[in-house]
Order: sequence, then structure tokens, then C-alpha cells
Amino acid sequence: MIKFEHSVFALPFALTGALLAWRDAAFTHDRLFWKFAFIVICMVAARSTAMAFNRVLDADIDARNPRTQMRHLPAGLLSRRFTWGFIAFWIVVFLLSARQLNPLCFQLAPVALAVVMFYSFTKRFTSMSHLILGFALGIAPAAAWIAIRGSLDVRILWLTAAVTLWTAGFDIIYACQDFEFDSDAGLFSIPRRFGIAGALWISRALHAGMLVCLLALGHAFALGSLAWAGVAAVACILLWEHKLVWPADLTRVDAAFFTMNGYVSVIFFVFWASDIFLR
Repeated sequence: MIKFEHSVFALPFALTGALLAWRDAAFTHDRLFWKFAFIVICMVAARSTAMAFNRVLDADIDARNPRTQMRHLPAGLLSRRFTWGFIAFWIVVFLLSARQLNPLCFQLAPVALAVVMFYSFTKRFTSMSHLILGFALGIAPAAAWIAIRGSLDVRILWLTAAVTLWTAGFDIIYACQDFEFDSDAGLFSIPRRFGIAGALWISRALHAGMLVCLLALGHAFALGSLAWAGVAAVACILLWEHKLVWPADLTRVDAAFFTMNGYVSVIFFVFWASDIFLR
């Protein structure tokens, strides 16, 4: 029901936020290994909670959608009771792990859970659900910064904005597959509101905005040439992602959604982590 490998989308950005916080602290910090370990656990726990909650809430919708009717709940492979237990388990793991980071992380943990779970309701009343999903992932780098420093620096919000726009952009591409179903079921999405062609242009604009935010982030932290090369690499991957999907041909949406965006986050992290360490 929950694919661990899909956590790769936001995790590298969260780790980048943690590394920037460590750099800002002049590379000195007690219990650094454990901090990073608990950040990873929190990321996996939050995503597992959010995805399982989404599956429970959407089970009836998924059962009517030909694309999703073989998911575990509508197909009867898992029960709602089991899934609620799964959600409760990961909420406990998330809260306990946040407590190990610092007091502010523990205080904000319920807010973070509320954000990531609230997304599941949004396609029932707003076409902006893609941006809300983006924000649910976008808070990860800021949360990781707080985990390391114990407070928030507004500069890291450039990375929150970048991840928000990036996620919203690729989620719009993914939602194009359900254009007809969303229209029939009365669900809200950018493709339903603006059509598939219009939605793809909005996705491109959001990804262009992501690149602007990454440039602003690099400038705010005075990063070097490797970081700029990382932004260029991300731009190339996003360009290729948008070449895979056209209004008349959505057959490669999975490649654009899963493969290309996995490359974006990992390659970004490799370039930016290298710049942070080498400089």
C-alpha cells in the first residue's frame, strides 16, 4: 500500500535543509548522526501516515476509478481496520521521533501531521489541492532546519517554496490521467478546471518558479559553483520531464512522475551536499 521508495521525493530536500542548517552552525553540532537518523524516521513516518490516511479516505473513490480500483483497500487486500492501525502506529513513531529532536519539533509535530493529512480532503472542494500537497512536502526542509538548529531561519523558506512548486507541478501532470473521472465524479483539479493542455502549461510555470526559488536559495546561502550546476541539472531533468507528456499522449506519465522526479531530488541533493562539504 505504501511504497518506501516513493519517500525519495521529499527526503533529499529535507536532508539538504539539515545540511544547510549544519553549515550555518559552522559544522559543529552534538548528536549529529542521531539528528539525521531521526529526521529520516520522521520523514518516513509522516509520509506513511499521510499516504495511508489518503488511501482510507479515498477508498470509495478509488473503487470507482478504473485506474485505482486495484489498490489494496478497494481490492480487499487490506482492511480499513488494519489501515487505521497502520496509521496509528506511524503517528506514534512520528511523535516519539520528533520528541528526540528538540522541544520545538515536538511542539510542531501535531501541526505537521495536520498539514500532511489535510491534503486528502482538498480535492473535494478546491482545484488548489496540488499546491496544498506541495506545501505538505515543502515543509520538510524547514522542519529539518528546525531539527538541527532548534529555530527557523526565513532563508530556508526558499527551499520550502521550491519543493512546494515542484511537487504541485508534477502532481498536476499525474492528475491529467484522471481528467475524465474527476469531471464525472465532481472532484476538483487543475486539469479539470483548465483542461489538460492548460494544466500542462501551469505545471511548466510552476517548475520554472521552482528554479527561481532555488537560485534565490543559493544566493541567500552564498553557495558555490556546484550548487549552481545542481540547479542547471534539475532544469534539464524538468525539461525532459515535460517533453515526455503531451495533451494528446499521456502514456508516459508514470515515467515523468516517478522516474524523472526521483532523479530531480537525488541529483539536487548530490550537487548541493557536495558544494556544502567541499566549500
